[in-house]
Amino acid sequence: MTTNPTPPARAGRREWTALGVLMLPLLLVSMDVSVLYFAIPAISADLEPSATQQLWIFDIYGFVLAGLLMTMGSLGDRIGRRRLLLFGAAAFGTASLVAAYANSAETLIAARAVLGIGGATLMPSTMALVRTMFTDPAQRTKAIGLWSGVMTAGIALGSVMSGVLVEHFWWGSVFLVNLPAMALLLILGPFLLPESKDPRPGRFDRLSVPLSMAAVLPVIYGLKELASQGWDVRYAMSVTAGLLFAALFVHRQRTAVSPLISPELFRARGFTPAVVLNLVAAFGMMGSAYFTTQYIQSVLDMGPLEAALWSLLPSVPIGLAAVAGAQLVQRGVPRAYVVGGGFAVTACGYVLLALAGTDSLWLLLAACAVLACGVVAVMSQVADLALNAAPVEKAGAASSLLETGTEFGGALSMAFLGSIGTAVYRHEIPASASAPAHETLGGALAVADRLPGRAGDALATAAREAFTSGMHAAAITSAVLLVGAAVAATVTLRRIPVQHNAGRADQLSPSGV
Repeated sequence: MTTNPTPPARAGRREWTALGVLMLPLLLVSMDVSVLYFAIPAISADLEPSATQQLWIFDIYGFVLAGLLMTMGSLGDRIGRRRLLLFGAAAFGTASLVAAYANSAETLIAARAVLGIGGATLMPSTMALVRTMFTDPAQRTKAIGLWSGVMTAGIALGSVMSGVLVEHFWWGSVFLVNLPAMALLLILGPFLLPESKDPRPGRFDRLSVPLSMAAVLPVIYGLKELASQGWDVRYAMSVTAGLLFAALFVHRQRTAVSPLISPELFRARGFTPAVVLNLVAAFGMMGSAYFTTQYIQSVLDMGPLEAALWSLLPSVPIGLAAVAGAQLVQRGVPRAYVVGGGFAVTACGYVLLALAGTDSLWLLLAACAVLACGVVAVMSQVADLALNAAPVEKAGAASSLLETGTEFGGALSMAFLGSIGTAVYRHEIPASASAPAHETLGGALAVADRLPGRAGDALATAAREAFTSGMHAAAITSAVLLVGAAVAATVTLRRIPVQHNAGRADQLSPSGV
C-alpha cells in the first residue's frame, strides 16, 4: 500500500509579511549600485577626492559585493541565513550612517566597502530565506518573481532617487534613506523570519575565500575597464589572471573535504542550466543600459535628472512581467516555453532598439520596457528552477552563484557590446575629427562645443549618428544571441521536469534545528 506524500504547507500572512520586510533592504542594496550617479558632483565639491579616489568611491561597492557573494552565501548556510541577514543589515545601516557624514574621501571609500560587505550578506540571504519560507512550489515561484522584479527595479530607481535627494537635500541623504529599512528589518526580522541552515555544514574552507575573490574581482575589473577604456593589455591580463584563479578555485572545490561551493549543486538536475541562463539574461539586461543611458543624455541632449526620470518609465511593467511568468507556469505552460519566450521577448526589445533613430525617445523607452519584461521573466523562472533543484540546505550557496553569475553577465555584456558599439562609432565618425572625438561620444560633444558655428553642429550631429549606429550594431548582435538563447533554453529545459517536492531540509523547524 502506498501513501501520498504530505503536500507542503502553504505560506500565510506571516510569510508574505516577512517577504515584504525582506524586499525593502533588497531594494536598497540594488539601488546602491546606481545611487551615486547624481551625487558625485556634490561629493567632489565637498570632499575634493582625487581622480583615483573618485573612481574608487564609485566602484568599491560593486567590487566588494561581487567578490564576497559566494563566501557569504556559503557562510549563511553554515551559521544561519537569518543570523547573517541581520548581521548584514546592521553593517549596512552603520556603514550608511558613516558614509552620509564622511568628512574625507578615504572615509567614504571605506564606508562604501563595508556597504559592499553588507550587500553581499543581504542578497543571497534574502533569496535563501524565500526558498525556506515558501515550501509550496506555486507560492515560491510567485515570491521569487517578486524578488527578481524588486531587484531589477531597484537599479533603475537608485539614480532617480539620487537626483531627487541631491536636488533638495545634501549628498549624504542618499545614504540616510537606508536606515529606516534596515532598522525595520532588525526589529521585525527576529519575529517574522525563520532561522534555517545546513544541519551538517562541515568545516568552513578558509582557503576558498581568497581564491573566490581572486577569481571574481580581476575578471569583473578587467571586463569593466575594457568596456570603458577600450583595449589594453593590462585589462586583458587582469581577466586572464582571474580565469586562472577560477581554475584553481574549481579544483579546490572538487578536492576539499568541505568545499565553499559544493560540487553537489551542479549535479542537481536543472541547476547548471539555470545558472548559465541567468548569466545570459544579465548579459541582455546590462547591455542595453550601457547604450540607453548615454543615448538619452548625449544623443537626446537631456539633463541628468530629466534623463533619469525618463529612464524610470520602462521599469514600471517589470513587476507585472515577473508575476505573469509565474502565472503561466502555474497554469501548466512548460517552464521551457516561458523562459524561451522571455528570451524571445528580450530579443524583440533589442530589435526595437535597433530601429531607434537620433530622436526616438518613445521608441527607445518601448524597447527598454519590452527588453526588461523579457529579462525579468527569464531571471525569475531560472532562479526558481535553481533553488528548487538545489538541496535546500545549500540554498545560500545556490543563491550566491546566481548573483555572481549576474555580475559576470553584466560585466561581459558591457565589455562585448561596448566594444562593438565603439568599433562602429570610430568607423562612422568623420576622419577629420580630432582624437578625443574619435574616442567617445562625450569627447566629441566636448570638442563640438569649442568649435565655431556650423562646424560644431556638424561634428555633434555626426557623433550622435555614429553612436546611434554603434548602438544599432550592438542591438542586432544581442538580438541574434538572444534568439539563440531562446532556442537553447527551450530545448534544454524541456528535458527538466518541474519539481514539486519541498526538499528534505524544508522540514527544519522555525529555529533551524
